[in-house]
Amino acid sequence: MLKIGNLTIDNPIFLAPMAGITDHPFRVLCRQMGAGVVYTEFVSSDGIVRENLKTMDLMRFTADERPIGIQIFGDDPETVGNSAKILNEKFDPDIIDINYGCPVPKVTKRGAGSGAMKDLCKMDDITQAVVEAVPLKPVTVKMRAGWDNESIISTEAAERLEKIGVKAITLHPRTTKQQFSGRSNWSYIKAMKEAVSIPVIGNGDVVTADDFMRMKDETGCDAVMIGRGALGNPWIFKAIQAKLNGTNFFHPTILDRAEMCKIHFELLKQDKHEKLCVNLSKKHFAWYIKGFSGAAEWRSKFVRSENIDEIESHLNELVNDFALNYSE
Repeated sequence: MLKIGNLTIDNPIFLAPMAGITDHPFRVLCRQMGAGVVYTEFVSSDGIVRENLKTMDLMRFTADERPIGIQIFGDDPETVGNSAKILNEKFDPDIIDINYGCPVPKVTKRGAGSGAMKDLCKMDDITQAVVEAVPLKPVTVKMRAGWDNESIISTEAAERLEKIGVKAITLHPRTTKQQFSGRSNWSYIKAMKEAVSIPVIGNGDVVTADDFMRMKDETGCDAVMIGRGALGNPWIFKAIQAKLNGTNFFHPTILDRAEMCKIHFELLKQDKHEKLCVNLSKKHFAWYIKGFSGAAEWRSKFVRSENIDEIESHLNELVNDFALNYSE
């Protein structure tokens, strides 16, 4: 059992917040596959305060997604604090998470995301504002190791954040300058775990159940958050659970992948307007449909699709073809 503030979590496998990916349909799929906690895409505090419709829509979730965290980002402490209060009253998530990890320049140049890590005092102020705005809600943080290799501040920042009242910290141990290149340095997760008493959640380069076990063993982290490892592979959560339980996990067949495309598509149809449904289907199918002979041709068919009917027709062809030729 893992305690994050007053929240008890019995499954230490988390789905990372990912912009343009961890929407309602994908979160539902990952919960069904065994994710213990899921997060929304990161949401602008400015948009929340203005009650921008698109921003508010990003925070919608259903009861079957709990426990769920809503992740926010911003550069002004007062605005970020007010946004936390608003979203807590309107949506009542289980966790409110502050994004100090996004390395995208349009976010960092404002001093938000991992840009806040350049100024620990500002990071303190933003965090303090959120903790004070929602005193009964667990506030967590997701962060990077630092801006670059000459400014690794994750352990020092963690000690400060714990004193402010943060209930858990997720560390992606790359720097902002690294973006997603190179290997993440798990030794920073270990150092953070040894420095604080609140839960530390490891993140970075976990794409198999063996990676999960290795990160836990090497760092002592309390839970592991999976991002890119779940793209086209929501089964990773089942694989990890099987590893933890000492049971066998049968890796998905090509037919399983085709069937998952269909399930994901149905969830998208229920949740999105047609254009967005089609575009998101193309994005996710590119991750599901790969690694076998003929995959590029199938992906090309979906890329050329212009509406839901065409996507549906190709999906039926895909499933029927795989049932005949790839069933195992």
